[in-house]
Amino acid sequence: MRWLFRVGCTCFLGVGSVCAALPLQALIDATPAGSTLVLQPGVHVGPVHIAKPLTLDGGGKAEIRGTGRGTVVSIGGRHVTLRGLYITGSGELHDSVDAGVLVEGRGHVVEDNRIGDVLFGIHLRQASVSTVRNNHVTGKDLSLGLRGDAIRMWNGTGNRIENNRFRRARDLTFINSADNLVVGNRFSDGRYGMQVVFSPRLRIERNHLSDMGTGIVVLYSRDVVLRQNHIEHALTGGGAGIVFKESDTGIVEGNTVLHCAVGLKVDAPPQSDGALTVKNNRFAHNIIGLFIYGEAGGQRFFDNRFENNLSTVAISAPGAGSANIWRGNYWDDYQGFDRNGDGVGDTPHEIYLFADRIWMETPMATFFRNSPILELLDFLERLAPFSAPHRVLTDPAPDLRRHFPPPDPKETKDR
Repeated sequence: MRWLFRVGCTCFLGVGSVCAALPLQALIDATPAGSTLVLQPGVHVGPVHIAKPLTLDGGGKAEIRGTGRGTVVSIGGRHVTLRGLYITGSGELHDSVDAGVLVEGRGHVVEDNRIGDVLFGIHLRQASVSTVRNNHVTGKDLSLGLRGDAIRMWNGTGNRIENNRFRRARDLTFINSADNLVVGNRFSDGRYGMQVVFSPRLRIERNHLSDMGTGIVVLYSRDVVLRQNHIEHALTGGGAGIVFKESDTGIVEGNTVLHCAVGLKVDAPPQSDGALTVKNNRFAHNIIGLFIYGEAGGQRFFDNRFENNLSTVAISAPGAGSANIWRGNYWDDYQGFDRNGDGVGDTPHEIYLFADRIWMETPMATFFRNSPILELLDFLERLAPFSAPHRVLTDPAPDLRRHFPPPDPKETKDR
């Protein structure tokens, strides 16, 4: 039988009133397992710990206020729900991962909460099959290097992180966590939008990340799927919209990356059956659209759009990415034609390195990239090369639908 306990004190109407009839931890301990504890509006003093099946509901008007030390609310066991609470006032120690909410165990739900003035927002530590949704998390007003993560997941499986709003934090971090879903979240003012480390089969879909150092970085994680995310204004630090390093058999599909230092940065490990597939993405208005580093690789790039990037493709050294496969991509600097109107270029699109090899191969020369002297040197190299230019890639079937729209059927019929 499910019990509903509406407990707490009658708070004064004044701002900052504190419910003190009974300590909140005592109320939680006295509530039978499987019940719902509905808090009265006002401030309830934490920290608290919940280790039995229980729903703690603040109705959108109750605050659990920490003491400025440690974690404010910690839950464990199974099937705990936190809903409609304002949680604030964690400690500031990184060593102890002071957080607004600590989640351990299985089958929990953290939803519709506002979490503010916390070092780490929500810390999932060995949590599985749990849901974190529709929360608003704002970190402490600290410099970027001193902040904690808005979401930190370690050794978690089967969790859903969906439709949350994160602001003023360091990262969203997923470490040693397989088979999780991160969907529909928004994060601004951070360092890494998402940092994925040793976390295979993570699905990251329909998230919006802006104004941070790097959008999404995937390290040593197989079968990660990035789909329909929007990443913009990643210009500081590493400055890449998406980074993949030693993460095979992943899929990057339908994403939009705008105004970043690099749109996509991908390593090129030796050829294997686990190549990365990059398709139907838009990389636009970045300083470098795509940066390839490492060995020959064998990644697949299909039906992407590269437009209005200062440099379309850069490589770490001659030969990097030379085994990659390209087909059907749109290149705004394509110089061929489409005489038969089928939307495919009559000749392959090829990218060569001329004078731009200088800043790609000599990092200190990057300062002079796009300077008048290098632009002049590049022009002279293209006009009369002093040495054979290095070919970076060949797309045998470039998409020209943007260059030459298909003819109007009515006009064709009239003719």
